[in-house]
Amino acid sequence: MPQMISVVGKSGSGKTTLIEKLIPELKRRGYRVGVAKHAFHQFDMDKKGKDSWRHKAAGADTVIVASSGSIGMVKNHDSESLDSLQIYFQDMDIIITEGYKRENKPKIEVFRSAAHKEPLCQNNHDLIALVTDTDIDLNVPRFGLEEIERVADLIENFVSGNRVF
Repeated sequence: MPQMISVVGKSGSGKTTLIEKLIPELKRRGYRVGVAKHAFHQFDMDKKGKDSWRHKAAGADTVIVASSGSIGMVKNHDSESLDSLQIYFQDMDIIITEGYKRENKPKIEVFRSAAHKEPLCQNNHDLIALVTDTDIDLNVPRFGLEEIERVADLIENFVSGNRVF
């Protein structure tokens, strides 16, 4: 199974922005990257009234929309745990998750002082790095908000089994 790393942080901290910057850097290095986003509410990937939405609304357990070059799937699923989602990423090298702060997975926290008073993962044994605009020390490697190559280096070392930071 591919290695999984969660990008966590409080709302508005810049998690999505960090992931958007990490994906092309990791792709440039030759990795196949999958992303799982934790949603706190029900969601529809398709628009009401579209054929695939109608199929799902009619009771289909899984609906796949396929076109040249891409597929989209909506599937009934009983769990939102990361372990139960890994099956969908078997052909990836790295899975980056956004959210999932309560899962026992390696975490990179994004913390911006303008958005919050303190980091989310203080004293969290799953924290492997902090991406921040502050000099706070959480006893893990700390990176600036724009140090994407260095964060990618850490991820690359982590997934290769070299977990000495």
